[in-house]
Amino acid sequence: MPGKWISALLLLQISCCFKSAKCGKVLVWPVDFSHWMNIKIILDELVQKDHEVTVLRPSSSIFLDPKNSPGLKFETFPTSFSNDELDKFFARFVDTWTYEIPRDTCLSYSPLLQNLMDKYSDYCLILCKETVSNKQLMTKLQESKFDVLLSDAIGPCGELIAELLHIPLLYSLRFSPGYKIEKYSGGLILPPSYVPVILSGLGGQMTFRERVKNMICMLYFDFWFQTFKEKEWDQFYSETLGKSTTLAETMSKAEMWLIRSYWDLEFAHPTLPNVDYVGGLHCKPPKPLPKEMEDFIQSSGEHGVVVFSLGSMVRNMTEEKANAIAWALAQIPQKVLWRFDGKTPATLGPNTRVYKWLPQNDLLGHPKTKAFVTHGGANGIYEAIHHGIPMIGIPLFGEQHDNIAHMVAKGAAVTLNIRTMSRSDLLNALEEVIDNPFYKENVMWLSTIHHDQPMKPLDRAVFWIEFVMRHKGAKHLRPLAHNLTWYQYHSLDVIGFLLACVVATAVLFAKCFLFVYRFFVKKEKKMKNE
Repeated sequence: MPGKWISALLLLQISCCFKSAKCGKVLVWPVDFSHWMNIKIILDELVQKDHEVTVLRPSSSIFLDPKNSPGLKFETFPTSFSNDELDKFFARFVDTWTYEIPRDTCLSYSPLLQNLMDKYSDYCLILCKETVSNKQLMTKLQESKFDVLLSDAIGPCGELIAELLHIPLLYSLRFSPGYKIEKYSGGLILPPSYVPVILSGLGGQMTFRERVKNMICMLYFDFWFQTFKEKEWDQFYSETLGKSTTLAETMSKAEMWLIRSYWDLEFAHPTLPNVDYVGGLHCKPPKPLPKEMEDFIQSSGEHGVVVFSLGSMVRNMTEEKANAIAWALAQIPQKVLWRFDGKTPATLGPNTRVYKWLPQNDLLGHPKTKAFVTHGGANGIYEAIHHGIPMIGIPLFGEQHDNIAHMVAKGAAVTLNIRTMSRSDLLNALEEVIDNPFYKENVMWLSTIHHDQPMKPLDRAVFWIEFVMRHKGAKHLRPLAHNLTWYQYHSLDVIGFLLACVVATAVLFAKCFLFVYRFFVKKEKKMKNE
């Protein structure tokens, strides 16, 4: 009897567990590098809530290390790329975007940016084919009965796997070039008259000239640029699913879009019920620093410190540029902690220490930190906003120019061009941001906005994943626009019908008028003849 009661209680517990979306099974299709760092925050929180999280991990990966993720399960599958090849590919990707692609206008991006994205598309397509064609892996995934799949939209294939496994799909996304995925698969409405197109480098209230530039950017990304090689992806998805479809159409089936941004960084624009902005979900209170680092910071006295980091993907800074930066840093009274992996610059001052890695969040949360020199990555931007630290932006690639442009427009940063920046430019920017209270006041205002939310970004992200698991989707939140063709969406059929009605009415009226006119003319002639 006791054994039966125990079994019944266990069954009841399991039943309640699934009804409340506890103990759910989450499958993850990740993207490497900083994208993985963002999504891992969500996954760790899901594990804390007793969900089982399985990450699809290619054998060639840089940051997807099971040793650093003890709570996660990894399903590793073989790929034709080696770790070394992958690392070189992305290093070349970053270097090309940073130093070779022109920045004058969006049209100047082509063909270099398109060539770059084509190579990335080829890599993603090979990876996707190797995953889906792995029958042993796909059978195992089918048998695992996952409740939901979480994917990064900038690395396609997650939507195909979700379709094959017949499970709901959610996206985590920072941006796609020109907002193309968000618009054509997510259904977001982003009017170019007041919403700066991502990768345009524009921010804030645009002048007429800037709106012209923004419109050109929108037209370029909408009609010329391809984030992925659409023809190849469409053919592959159609063959795999056994029906005519496209990559964009398959992506549009996502139940929720978790955009890694918020209104402290973004400018207000229309959104949708199945889109939530969860920027800064990785931000957290600072931890104590290592003693050597803390002692160095305390030695700064009333001047405080400056944190300098251009991220983990910048590796080929020239010796001349490194010396110019070191010289400028040596001129300020603040102590400087510089993340730098290379030959020690000859002009490095006694106030500056270089490190291969920095506890960035903990440093930005330190009361003595006065300014942050950053490349403008979303993670660093949000940590600076979270802790209220003004910025000097040196954007390199991707959306970093846009992030910094937004911070400049909001009065929280100044920007420099890595290609043309002189040592005096950097020194002037440092002195401006540190000494002018304008920047500190504005970033503190943004920090207040960031903290003043009814629910923390990370909690919202987890809530929506659990919501989709509880309800086996969120179809009621998806706009019905996804069911319309492009001409129906723009009401071209309705407009055509109404115009036809107007024309038909006008023609009918004209014929009636002519008939009446001719009738009276004939009658008048007849009367005259009589």
